[in-house]
Amino acid sequence: MSAAMDTESTYSGYSHYSGHSKKAHRQGRDRHKSPRSKDGSRSEKSVTIQTPPAEPLLGNDASRAEEGQDDNWGETTTAITGTSEHSISQEDIARISKDLEDSVGLECKRYLGLTVAAVLGLLVFLTPIAFILLPQILWRDDLEPCGTVCEGLFISVAFKLLILLIGTWALFFRQPKADIPRVFVFRALLLVLIFLFVFSYWLFYGVRILDSKDTNYQGIVQYAVSLVDALLFIHYLAIVLLELRQLQPMFTVKVVRSTDGESRYYSLGHLSIQRAALVVLENYYKDFTVYNPALLTASKSRAAKHMAGLKVYNVDGNNASGQSRAMIAAAARRRDSSHNELYYEEADHERRVKKRRARLVVAVEEAFTHIKRLQAEEQQKAPGEMMDPREAAQAIFPSMARALQKYLRTTRQQQYHSMESILQHLSFCITNNMTPKAFLERYLNPGPTLQYDRDRWFSKQWTLVSEEAVTSGLQDGIVFVLKCLDFSLVVNVKKIPFIKLSEEFIDPKSHKFVLRLQSETSV
Repeated sequence: MSAAMDTESTYSGYSHYSGHSKKAHRQGRDRHKSPRSKDGSRSEKSVTIQTPPAEPLLGNDASRAEEGQDDNWGETTTAITGTSEHSISQEDIARISKDLEDSVGLECKRYLGLTVAAVLGLLVFLTPIAFILLPQILWRDDLEPCGTVCEGLFISVAFKLLILLIGTWALFFRQPKADIPRVFVFRALLLVLIFLFVFSYWLFYGVRILDSKDTNYQGIVQYAVSLVDALLFIHYLAIVLLELRQLQPMFTVKVVRSTDGESRYYSLGHLSIQRAALVVLENYYKDFTVYNPALLTASKSRAAKHMAGLKVYNVDGNNASGQSRAMIAAAARRRDSSHNELYYEEADHERRVKKRRARLVVAVEEAFTHIKRLQAEEQQKAPGEMMDPREAAQAIFPSMARALQKYLRTTRQQQYHSMESILQHLSFCITNNMTPKAFLERYLNPGPTLQYDRDRWFSKQWTLVSEEAVTSGLQDGIVFVLKCLDFSLVVNVKKIPFIKLSEEFIDPKSHKFVLRLQSETSV
């Protein structure tokens, strides 16, 4: 408890956040927003992909403000103000209302599809049972005795229905990962096929069995068995269309992030554009490093400074050609020396990063060495006096906090790591007896989005922009874009080329050779 109180008193003041960094971060994010008017004027088709409400993925600015996240937790002053830094316009209100309407429409569409599929599945499983029970209820006295044959058919129908139930549960009843903008074509075709198939069986059953009150009960039972067999074959067809068809790679997609140009390559099978977009997003969250707009501000300020150096002014309106040429020459020399400035800036930044990284590594190793000493002392104490991992993390965190904060600021990662998240990671490493290198891995190398707080860095909504219909399959040369609030992913599809292999036979005797020694040798 004393260690926790010391840590809290030491870091009670570590909550000052620079207003300038907030505004720069917000302005950098706003500059990457694309106006809706531009999207509407293009000939492309724009649809929206939303994540299911079971896993809320917050990505708007309001939620980030409500988090109360304190990035610069290493300062020693606290700034409290009553002035709000957020404003909202009529355009924002209209956009929010439209997003709410779209979300309500997607929810209704998703639940309507689930309701139709559930009703149709219930009809499919009750139809064979109804075929067998209706004659027993309506004209039982007129039925011919069936005996052992019908009892065997009853057992066959029961087990086939059980297998069909398990297969349907495994294939169709899954937690949805996302709301796609259009209907899944193959699944809709399978539902229509099953409906037409069951309807035709009911039509034949009503005309040939119910109207005539057929007394051949064995034939009626065999008719129900044939229905169950056909449903099993339709289930096999569903497995081929929904699962097996997309396994063989047929296309290679290149995914490029629009802001920093980071790219990845993936192999996909026969998929529609909207399903390919889902696969791209699933891989994006685990393969791409987290988006950091702070890394783009330095290059933009440098470019603006060099562009400002190329301006030439003529105040008096005179033709001072010599002076103008001199100013142009000076601006050209400044432009030619810009690569030197870039080189020295990058070299200085790398030097500072290496220096602060070395300090951080040493501080963390000393802190973990202190943990080992504490563990050795705790083993000698009574069980009730032992320190839990959380208290141990709070005890050693002050010794490494300053070095860690400086390194995160230098690498512009401070907005991704709060003091609470670092303490949780430190206590996790202590609990699992991890080394200092394992603790530092999260901070020395920027990780994927999944590594960070999903409520802050996961995008809630993506917009799919494609010139082709999103239900059409992938083709060679198709380009579609996935847009979110801060950036977009440009996806370029290329077909895997046809590869022709030829065989060449090598005679085993061709590897044999004869060593001939000259007679003049001394051997």
